Amino acid sequence: MKKVIAMCAILAAAFVTAEARLPKEEPNEHYLERAAMFKKEGVKPGSIVFLGDSQTEGGDWATLTGIPDVVNRGIIGDTAEGIAERLTDVTSGKPSKIFLLCGVNDVSHAIPADSVAMSIIEVVKRIHAETPETKVYLQSLLPINNSFGRYSRIKDKEPVVREINAILAAEAPSLDVTWINLYPLFTDSEQNLRAELTSDGLHLKPEGYSIWGSIIKPYATE
Repeated sequence: MKKVIAMCAILAAAFVTAEARLPKEEPNEHYLERAAMFKKEGVKPGSIVFLGDSQTEGGDWATLTGIPDVVNRGIIGDTAEGIAERLTDVTSGKPSKIFLLCGVNDVSHAIPADSVAMSIIEVVKRIHAETPETKVYLQSLLPINNSFGRYSRIKDKEPVVREINAILAAEAPSLDVTWINLYPLFTDSEQNLRAELTSDGLHLKPEGYSIWGSIIKPYATE
């Protein structure tokens, strides 16, 4: 539990830095170090991979799924474009499953909902092309909560998140993916991220990851 709390603090601090970085700017040191580590480690055939941004990086997926060798390939501040650039480091290992969640950083860069959704869909299509036997689990974006006033770049972006999710949900049947709609399980009555599950309006507390884990575990272990 202490490990998850510490990670949440790191993610929150790093997202502030990531907010100021536009998609075409050079990635920060944390990003480069983590991407280099992933390239060196590779992915073993048959692995289960969680691929995404800070929300994925912050999850202790081995504990949450009960699968000791599950692979975390989340990086703080990553976008769909960034994931596409490092995707071959994952797909070349021919994992058995990939759980994909990204998009909130794209939203923070003021990219329109349809463009974000299409970028995510292109990642899915590339996974299928590069490792056809891998099962893909496409997860909805999580809600945000701007009442914390922490991240200026996601202010008033709640409708954008919902629009991205609507596009992905509509496209999922034709993409040969398992669609996992996380969004409604994390929202309050006003469609914001439930305040008790976050410390900054974006990243999850351990209680939030516990909910996420309970949703994901059946898919990871099936």
